[in-house]
Amino acid sequence: MSRSTRWAVWGAAIGLAAALTTQAPAHWLASAVGQASQQRLLLAQPQGTVWNGSALWVLSDGQPGAPSATALPSRVQWQLSPHIDWAQATLGLRAHIQTACCTVQPLVFDISPLWQGVRVHMHAQTSSWPADWLVGLGAPWNTVQPQGQLQLSTQGLQVHSQAGSLRLTGQAQVQLQHLSTRLSTLRPLGTYRLVVQGGDTMAVTLDTVEGKLQLQGVGQWLNGRLQFKGEASAQPEFEAALSNLLNILGQRRGAKSLMELG
Repeated sequence: MSRSTRWAVWGAAIGLAAALTTQAPAHWLASAVGQASQQRLLLAQPQGTVWNGSALWVLSDGQPGAPSATALPSRVQWQLSPHIDWAQATLGLRAHIQTACCTVQPLVFDISPLWQGVRVHMHAQTSSWPADWLVGLGAPWNTVQPQGQLQLSTQGLQVHSQAGSLRLTGQAQVQLQHLSTRLSTLRPLGTYRLVVQGGDTMAVTLDTVEGKLQLQGVGQWLNGRLQFKGEASAQPEFEAALSNLLNILGQRRGAKSLMELG
């Protein structure tokens, strides 16, 4: 083989590798996301490439053909690009994600490799998501059938997944605005705030901003499970109307319902 032929072969090989890298189809990313989330987060009908594409963002209970799988009302668009984490001296990816229904500005994530794991840093941001999207996760959401808006805001939020363990730092706050459910004829029930605080032990607090139904509680994420204790009650003038819902939420103790998970 002549020198010019060898150069031509190498040039063709490099060109093919570059094309596969830059033009990798979006369904490759969709497959990876499905596997990583145990089929609970799906990118349906993907279009474009791994680096610049769009899809329907679907929540599912992880079972094939899940009847409750639910998609956002607008397609999700993403852009991936290489990113250097100077603090950790590692090369990773930066992701910009946006969808017309829910993000005013793109959500920005930095994804960096760890030994036997990965670190995801979510830049400080605010977004708003339809509460009925949660129905796609199956029980208990498909029974509750929530309606309203979930306003998510984050501050210094990082997720470390390493060697099978999960650790969170920073804070995430979800405000459940004008929450309603098919389990009650009163609409809306109220607005509630859920705060997740990272650290050695991840803490969860729930309180009521305003509402006919009063919710409060605290919890911790221990050994991969959420342990939560709280109580629900009704404003005095709505006790009769909310009695059945209080029975469903937990064990009744007089006018209150004791809620417990884990």
